[in-house]
Amino acid sequence: MSLPRAKLVKNFPGCPVEATLTYLDGKWKGVILFHLMQGTLRFNELRRKLPAVTQRMLTKQLRELEESGLVSRTVYPVVPPRVEYAMTPLGMTLEPVIQALAAWGDDYVFCSPEGRELRLASDGLRAPIAALEA
Repeated sequence: MSLPRAKLVKNFPGCPVEATLTYLDGKWKGVILFHLMQGTLRFNELRRKLPAVTQRMLTKQLRELEESGLVSRTVYPVVPPRVEYAMTPLGMTLEPVIQALAAWGDDYVFCSPEGRELRLASDGLRAPIAALEA
């Protein structure tokens, strides 16, 4: 298996945007960071917040975030084992990026027909929605 692109960031040949995106490369990493911005979570708490992710994939994505230095993992020596995940100071520097993605999603992505109808009824979003449908 090759090295994840996130490990190549220090000598990345691409532009700064591409280098930044290597940290978020993966279907679930941005979502995991979004939930961890609210505070420390245990593995099963994260799993409940992401019902579509498999346990294996969540573990893999968390490990990659930990290797990148964005997330810390704390294991408590109790039975049953307790593992908590939190954002590191480096991870918290991505907070404005994650919030911007969330705001854009709120404005332009419609997760259900009911949500889309509510957006269409709103005067403030008619022009952007029309542009997306064109």
